[in-house]
Amino acid sequence: MAFAVGVGLTTVWSTPLSFIAWLGILSLLAALCATRAHREISWLALMLVSVSLCLVALGMLRVELEPPVTDQSYTKLVGQEVELTGVVVREPDQREQTTHLYVDVGDVMILVYAERYAAVNYGDQVTLVGELDRPEAFTTELGRTFDYPGYLQARGVGYTMSFADVVVKDINQASSLLHHLYQVKGDFMDRLEQVLPEPQVGLGEGLLLGVKQALGEQYEQVFRTTGLMHIVVLSGYNVMLVVTFFMYVLAYILPFRWRLVVGVVAIAGFALLVGLSATVVRASIMASLLLLLRFTGNTYHILRALCVAGVVMLLLNPYLLLYDIGFQLSFMATLGLILFAERVSDYLTFMPAWLGLREFLTATLVTQVFVLPLLLFHIGEVSLVSVIVNVLVLPAVPVAMLLTFAVGLISYLSTSLALALAYLPYVALTYILAVARWFAAVPFAAITVPEFSWWAFGLVYGLIVLGAVGLLHQRESVSVSTGVTDDTLPDVSHWTIECESEVQQKAASSSKAASAETPVFFR
Repeated sequence: MAFAVGVGLTTVWSTPLSFIAWLGILSLLAALCATRAHREISWLALMLVSVSLCLVALGMLRVELEPPVTDQSYTKLVGQEVELTGVVVREPDQREQTTHLYVDVGDVMILVYAERYAAVNYGDQVTLVGELDRPEAFTTELGRTFDYPGYLQARGVGYTMSFADVVVKDINQASSLLHHLYQVKGDFMDRLEQVLPEPQVGLGEGLLLGVKQALGEQYEQVFRTTGLMHIVVLSGYNVMLVVTFFMYVLAYILPFRWRLVVGVVAIAGFALLVGLSATVVRASIMASLLLLLRFTGNTYHILRALCVAGVVMLLLNPYLLLYDIGFQLSFMATLGLILFAERVSDYLTFMPAWLGLREFLTATLVTQVFVLPLLLFHIGEVSLVSVIVNVLVLPAVPVAMLLTFAVGLISYLSTSLALALAYLPYVALTYILAVARWFAAVPFAAITVPEFSWWAFGLVYGLIVLGAVGLLHQRESVSVSTGVTDDTLPDVSHWTIECESEVQQKAASSSKAASAETPVFFR
């Protein structure tokens, strides 16, 4: 938290290096005072102050060391028609009317809006001819001011070029690994499009690869209205399904530790393949930590893993904290699940556990509450049907993903056989689309709220925190009122005490079926 505070403050207000140095000195003084403290509580308090000040200073320093996304020599050319040469360093993002190209021209990166069907691929060296512009904030349809310059700054972009003439000069001038990964991805999507019709194939590509543009504007709006967009922009849920699939399949091929190593590699490859969005990176880091700790036999603490993932991501890109709504939504949703999912589930005993319905209801309720202020502040639209829609749809998501993936693989062997089997994923995908379309047509399925200020945003989160604390207190009171005392506890004289590390070693050497069981973190 202290590191994030330092990053956030310096993102908004530039901090002089002298101030950062003073924070470092104060941190050292607090540590020296701690060494002379006579009481343990004083030592702990002073060390907490010392470490916090040090981490705030490090967060500020990290932002100050981040290279700028603009350059004075290019700023002078804004508003003029220029000719530049660069390399496409990210997978082209094909939209409804244009294709977005991220082109590195050497000193800066430019976001180029090209024709929708521009024949440009990742790694191509291109020549651009067009008018150079600086991104500007704009007002959305729901009345929110979108900080477009900050959004692009988090992606390393300082300039834009609209309706540019793009000419490919050379190919494969970036990472060869990513070039081949994107080729495999494109070929797989082509084969899916041969055996599945629209819009089912668009949903299938979104579930597997996070290609939300494949849905089209109509269904994209339907998914936003019903609160289902997270399943096609690859949330941690999708990453969990992919990792669990790999672990189950490899259970019959590789020994336990080799499965963990291959699992980490698979997570990294999948994250690269789908574009390294903030949500995917956060989930990938946490899943990789889980597998690595299982490899070493150490205990996995999920809240610490979330903090580690956040610090790593901010070290790589400090602008994610304030300028990437995906980063904010992902962390708040995960934090809510970690802290309150189990407690909320205790109140939902009326929902059957069949097909995981109670878990889906719990997860949806908790995440909706914890991301609500962010949605109201950034977007201004809230789905009133998202809870019931997610409960109905989420059980079908892994089925649709698995069947779509299987049909895509079979198409490499026989297109005719894939066509015959494509009816299976077609049914699952059609069910998801039908549920989303039906609930999106319900009156007041989503409501819009007026724009509100930062203090109102903080007030809403304050009320959520108070409600969460009250929930915990009420739960503890219920436990006390049930009359569970030391006298009524069961007899534990016959229990056996075992070392945790020994238990983990036994679990690691157990049968393949047992070791392949889904970890608690994934559930």
